[in-house]
This record gives sequence, structure tokens and C-alpha cells, in this order.
Amino acid sequence: MGEDDLRCSGCRRPFEKGERVALISGKVMGDECTDAYFWCEACGVYTVRLYRDVFLGEETSRDSSPIPREEGDRRVGLINSCAEPWNERCTCDSHREYFGGWLD
Repeated sequence: MGEDDLRCSGCRRPFEKGERVALISGKVMGDECTDAYFWCEACGVYTVRLYRDVFLGEETSRDSSPIPREEGDRRVGLINSCAEPWNERCTCDSHREYFGGWLD
């Protein structure tokens, strides 16, 4: 799961190592879903790299369209309210709201 080639989905500026602002993982229908959030100060949008480790297939990743600051701040706040956002088996209120009730 590399982030070396990640660019802002708004202005295409390359992100540097350490610019990730939040990360959350969850198990959804047997697949591990991890979303990594990056903030671009230059253009004022978030970019999310979405990783999917499919139970019976290959791991994939893709980048989101630009996410406006207000929505991104809401999501990052939700992620930060969990003590273990990286724990794919966590079923706290934050994880359930983030993944929309689809957690295993």
C-alpha cells in the first residue's frame, strides 16, 4: 500500500511523506477497506486514497475526487474520535457511522 505516487485530486500537487492527516480501516463483507486522508493547503481540498483488500481477489487502490474542506473536516473529525481508527475490527460509533452500517 504505497502512497509514493499520490497527488492532490484538485491541483495535482504531489503529496510528501507524512502529509496524511487521517486513516481508518474497517471490515466490510469480508474485505478490508482503508481510507487515507490528505489535506492540500494549496487548493483547500482533501484527497482520499481508498485501499481495498478483497477477500477473494487482489488488493486495489484508487484516489477520490476532490473533497471540499467542510465535508473532509467532518470525516476527519469522525475518524479522530475513534481511539483505534486503524483497527479493522473496531465497531465503535465512529466506525459504524463512517462505514454506513456495513461493518462485519
